[in-house]
Amino acid sequence: MSIQTRTIDYEDGDTILEGLLAWDDARDKPAPGVMVCHAWAGRSAFEDEKAIELAKLGYTGFALNLYGKGVLGSGPDENAALMTPFLDDRPMLQKRLQLSLEAMQNQPEVDEAKIAVIGFCFGGLCALDIARTGAAIAGVISFHGLFGAPGNTSGNKVKAKILALHGWDDPMATPDTVVALGEELSAMGADWQLHGYGNTMHAFTNPEANDPAMGTVYNGTADRRSWKAMRNFLAELFGEQ
Repeated sequence: MSIQTRTIDYEDGDTILEGLLAWDDARDKPAPGVMVCHAWAGRSAFEDEKAIELAKLGYTGFALNLYGKGVLGSGPDENAALMTPFLDDRPMLQKRLQLSLEAMQNQPEVDEAKIAVIGFCFGGLCALDIARTGAAIAGVISFHGLFGAPGNTSGNKVKAKILALHGWDDPMATPDTVVALGEELSAMGADWQLHGYGNTMHAFTNPEANDPAMGTVYNGTADRRSWKAMRNFLAELFGEQ
């Protein structure tokens, strides 16, 4: 095994975006591609490391970029200012997600017919929105994602299988929004499942999360369980790598 990485520039109009691709160059053929959607700060070392870990599992990982090359929030206020325009304009968000998917699929290390998407926090919402658009991909996984429906996809048929990995005490995705998500996805004909982790808040996979007042707290047990659930889900989609 020899994990390699490179950055990939792609565009949305005048906005230059930069993602990170990670793959095992010991493989002799393209691998299933797994796109990693970033949290509200933007593409950071956290998402890059997830892409690398996916490469170690036999996939080609791609940490996308939604905000622009070199753009990374430095704290809650700046992060919110970066994320909010995309929450307010979900079609804009979905367009940029689709461009990111295409950028990954165009790489020679990726089997363009075998695609999955994962995401963390805001990125979990992004992963769900890709599925909501009816994109012809195998599956999506939301880690402690936001569940609010975008408002422009209700008549769509979901083709991707969906796995939501959710902290039950997440103040940003309360039990009523969990029920609403299930009803929404069922109405769209989705093959969906949800794992709820008790005594677990938002951002449970992020070791730096330690703000109980905000509801963002790392939980090592939920982190480990959710990564294992992801591995099982990807193996169901693509077989063992």
